[in-house]
Amino acid sequence: MTRPVTRRAAGAVFAALATPALATPALAQESGQPLRLIIPQPPGGATDILARLVAEPLSKELGRPVVVENRPGANGIVSINALKQARPDGSTVLLGGVSIFSFNPNLYPNLPYDPWRDFAWIAPIADTPFVVVAGRRTGIRSLEEFVGRARAKPDSITYGSAGIGNSTHLAMEMIAESAGIRLTHVPFAGSAPALTSIVAGDTDSMVNPLGSTLPMIREGAVAALATLGAERSPALPDVPTLRETGLAGVTMPGWYAFVGPAGMPAPVVERLNAATRAVVDSPAVTQRLREAVLEPVSGSAAYIQDRARSESDMMAAFIRRRGIKVE
Repeated sequence: MTRPVTRRAAGAVFAALATPALATPALAQESGQPLRLIIPQPPGGATDILARLVAEPLSKELGRPVVVENRPGANGIVSINALKQARPDGSTVLLGGVSIFSFNPNLYPNLPYDPWRDFAWIAPIADTPFVVVAGRRTGIRSLEEFVGRARAKPDSITYGSAGIGNSTHLAMEMIAESAGIRLTHVPFAGSAPALTSIVAGDTDSMVNPLGSTLPMIREGAVAALATLGAERSPALPDVPTLRETGLAGVTMPGWYAFVGPAGMPAPVVERLNAATRAVVDSPAVTQRLREAVLEPVSGSAAYIQDRARSESDMMAAFIRRRGIKVE
């Protein structure tokens, strides 16, 4: 099992959570009030990149401004706090990923929110592939070298993540389990600072969304070792999949979706869902998403909620087996 370098920020966040504000009859979308789009990562992270990609076309579709607000920390719990205190009138939504909704319930013994009760599910937006990278200073240029060095010197290789229980953490834990190796985990408050640490040579490796990592790979700042998809990525045709390197069974979901505060009226959800689907389905945004190495996902609120619940069930056994938790 990997040995995480933990931090205790989550406890203070739990204590700060408050009851969501009561709804008012007026709907923000009818008044032209700006849409506040909360992001659980700092600027430069994968979620932030996606938010800024869809904000302008969503603003045009809704006929009102979309204001991006970064609220990183505690594996998404800081952003959840902000969302839960917002009025459910369509003025505030969260762009969250699978970690917040499908992983956190299996990681925190006293999680201050319930993914199935405390939110209004709105719409899926995109899926992201993942890539394993190593810092250039490590000298590691293939997954075989990575695994071989880790086996020869257990715990000597460090890996960064966007936080304990984040997709970037759990994916590397899956690789460690499949390869039978031990690594040292160094969590950060977001994927961007974790990747920066690897470029600087302070940490050795990480699993990260491919889209936000690709510029560093192309610049030669990090070395791509393997991708986590079923097939090779068109963006990195010379980089093997984990399956090709002999590590089968490592599956990491990477979806992003909009959710709102609990109690959001059905007409508001339906309007936001329709606007999101129109944006995601538009040829211009589809092209921009794929250029960012994201796969557009257009669907109903029920679709993404059901998917989140299914993947939470899937990850529960793995998280228990590895003994992963927030301390």
